[in-house]
Amino acid sequence: MAVIHWNGTDVPKARRRLPAGDYVLAPLDTTPLMSPEEEEGLVEALASLRAGHGVDQEQVRSRVLKRLEP
Repeated sequence: MAVIHWNGTDVPKARRRLPAGDYVLAPLDTTPLMSPEEEEGLVEALASLRAGHGVDQEQVRSRVLKRLEP
């Protein structure tokens, strides 16, 4: 593992969106795998979104805030 201080500029373009600060870099020994159930759920969720059954961000926010109300 390595700790670096990033100046927010001298990095590849894809990383420039990150705020300046300290970051920890760690190698990935293996790619985490999804369980068959997780993968099936993801496939179903994507199919639902493609079919137009998604919920926009404001609807999600409203639902969460309602549940947080005392």
